[in-house]
Amino acid sequence: MDLGISGKRALVCASSKGLGRGCAEALAAAGCDLVMNARGAEALEATAEAIRAAHGVSVTTVAADVTSEEGRATLLEAAGEIDILVTNAGGPPPGMWHDWGRDEFIAALDANMLAPIALMTALMPKMIDRGWGRVVNITSQSVKAPIPQLGLSNAARTGLTGYVAGTARQVAQYGVTINNLLPGIHATDRADALDGGVVKAEGITLEEARAKRAATIPARRYGTAEEFGQMCAYLCSAQAGFIVGQNILLDGGGTNFTI
Repeated sequence: MDLGISGKRALVCASSKGLGRGCAEALAAAGCDLVMNARGAEALEATAEAIRAAHGVSVTTVAADVTSEEGRATLLEAAGEIDILVTNAGGPPPGMWHDWGRDEFIAALDANMLAPIALMTALMPKMIDRGWGRVVNITSQSVKAPIPQLGLSNAARTGLTGYVAGTARQVAQYGVTINNLLPGIHATDRADALDGGVVKAEGITLEEARAKRAATIPARRYGTAEEFGQMCAYLCSAQAGFIVGQNILLDGGGTNFTI
């Protein structure tokens, strides 16, 4: 399927690896020029060069921490006018409710709620002026089914979800859509970190921890960054203009809901 977005300019956050890279790869395959962001310059440049070679699109790299005002300013100045925004940030560490104080919650909110909102606020006015734009926020299945040990993530990402629910319905009339992608467990560094916690807590091997988690997923496997990226690219497509303010699970059936 031709997604109708060849020549569009897409900003993809945290895109040097994992789900962000999957989204960047899929958008590049659809013909989008990219602005790629991550904190680590070396990994970012390596990924950008691989995408340039594979897809022949223009790729601008910006190594910056978008959870800070300075980092966002650097990114936005380099990005220029953007048609497609994909927000993404690693989740805060797991723990127990008594482990977290104000500082931990503020850090989680900055990364997983306030930074995406700031990027949308900065970029959507020009999308509205042009009468077309796409925003996809990578959040988590935990906004539908909170995960006890991920209380920081549950709180911050649910806040972003509430913001999007209202804002998406305000901007849709101008041809701008906002939707959220809710990943379950995918084969990424984040999954390795979570499984590593199980290894330490239960005294089992990493392979055993992965097998134990996979057994709880109806698909009996972890998702891949590639298939996640394909869904992101579709939500950014010309054909997806009637999908507004939705929270789309990509979790292999792990979250058991009827709606």
